[in-house]
Amino acid sequence: MNLRFVEAFYWVATLRSISRAAEKLYLTQSAMSARIAALEDELGVLLLDRRDRSFRLTTAGSRFLKHSQKLLELQREAKAELGSEPAAATRLRIGAIESVLHSWLIPWLETLQSSGSRLELELTVETTPVLLDQMRRGALDVVFATLPIEADSIRSRSLPAMPMQFVGHAKNHTKRSYSLAEIAAFDLMTFQRGSQPYAMLLEVLAKQQAQPRKVHAVSSISAMAQLVTSGFGIAALPEAAVRRLSLSQPLRILKCNVALADLPIYASYRHDPSAGDIEQIVRAASEYAQSLSGSKPVARKSIASKKSMR
Repeated sequence: MNLRFVEAFYWVATLRSISRAAEKLYLTQSAMSARIAALEDELGVLLLDRRDRSFRLTTAGSRFLKHSQKLLELQREAKAELGSEPAAATRLRIGAIESVLHSWLIPWLETLQSSGSRLELELTVETTPVLLDQMRRGALDVVFATLPIEADSIRSRSLPAMPMQFVGHAKNHTKRSYSLAEIAAFDLMTFQRGSQPYAMLLEVLAKQQAQPRKVHAVSSISAMAQLVTSGFGIAALPEAAVRRLSLSQPLRILKCNVALADLPIYASYRHDPSAGDIEQIVRAASEYAQSLSGSKPVARKSIASKKSMR
């Protein structure tokens, strides 16, 4: 049995789309369809129900999906135990929000690279809703975002939450501490409308009955940092990102009598029976983030039975 055909079927069944599976395996749709047809001929059964446009596995297809996962896992284990050729580079499509990018993602990737890890990276930086959608469609392998992915076959791990801080210009904001009312007297900046940081900032202002002068939505941490250094106002940013940026820019964390809520971070990834590296890489990312914060991550499997608030 040609395991390339088995792999093609596994991803078509898992992603519930021939086109998405073709994108995942860097094949054309016609090549993917040909592999599925060849596998059906060999097995003597239909695996996909092609009677209408909606995706559906046949009864035989649902049964063979379990076998396909076992076959791919066995192939991976055999190659790891008996293979004499050097392992090929692992192509990893990572998606991350800006907070992760500016906090620990880059130094973590540098650590992986220096350790001799054979990775071929594709990095996408986007908002959580966009990343979740791309992960569900199979366009990304690993996502670091503020929400876990709620879908079958996708696993999620809770990473240490990120402390959020008010950030001002080091020369313009020199007081030892500020009240929330004093901070609200400045123009405030946080992430785009609808994001968790935006909602959390408005919530803390409302609870303390602090009327903000203005709240600006800016999608880029770099842009917010530049606006702060130009004297535009005060930003609400992840503390780890501020500490890195303050090495080259006049930024200062402002002590406030009211703390901002921490930003939750999750690593989500799809199980790949033919490549065990992804789970190891996610575990390494979790351990790296944990080493910076001292907290313990929690692993879990996402269940598509409830929806998270955005």
